[in-house]
Amino acid sequence: MHGTPLGPTPPMPVPTEKLQFAMPPMHDSVEEERRHRKERLAGALRNFGRLGFEDGVSGHITARDPEFTDCFWVNPFGMPFKHVTVSDLVLANSDGQVLDGRYHVNQAAFTVHSQVHAARPDVVAVAHCHSVHGRALAALGELLDPLTQESCAFYEDHALYDTYTGVAVDAEEGRRIAAALGSRKALVLRNHGLLTVGDSVDAAAWWFVSMERSSQVQLTARAAGRPVLIDHRAAVATREQLGGDLVAWINYQPMWQDISRSEPDLLS
Repeated sequence: MHGTPLGPTPPMPVPTEKLQFAMPPMHDSVEEERRHRKERLAGALRNFGRLGFEDGVSGHITARDPEFTDCFWVNPFGMPFKHVTVSDLVLANSDGQVLDGRYHVNQAAFTVHSQVHAARPDVVAVAHCHSVHGRALAALGELLDPLTQESCAFYEDHALYDTYTGVAVDAEEGRRIAAALGSRKALVLRNHGLLTVGDSVDAAAWWFVSMERSSQVQLTARAAGRPVLIDHRAAVATREQLGGDLVAWINYQPMWQDISRSEPDLLS
């Protein structure tokens, strides 16, 4: 008997080392690192604007300067997130005094951020906005439940600041918020909103986006019925897989690529 004719030979697999996979860049100088952080900060602010996280003049992302580590780059007070460019960003010291830039900073917000930065030298960036679903969860004074893969990233790694005393304008309030955050990645500020931190701007921004979406899922699921929680062991295992800042950085890259390609003027 004659064998069946052989089909075309399939292509050989591409060697793994030739496939592209983005990882956090390394920089040779503080000037390069500073420029990188400022670019990512401007991009994150624009993304937050796109997502509707802006509410009047509330909302801020800060990025620690790589050289002057007790100073922080922040969005200019009163400027729409969607319009921020690298050259618009303001550098302020831990007292909120402007060291570089043409605009004021939101002193109430900066007081909180500077205290979080001071308590957490491992943190490069802090994000806080008055997003709708984050505020709704905060109004309930609740934490995120382990309902989805994404919310499990926050399982036993976020906390509730269980008080509200008005607009935070003094360092003592900032220190209490930093103490409530502790070593975790995120905080629900009761009757106020969400706050996230990360070892990069990308990570802090992703955690905020993911936390806001997880808040929306939790509120929606509860309104529709009785949510089924993921059990403790599975929630911990999922957090260990997905809850690190490197994973957050990787998850954020599509958003960075989109905003930087579609709105390259943000780099000016």
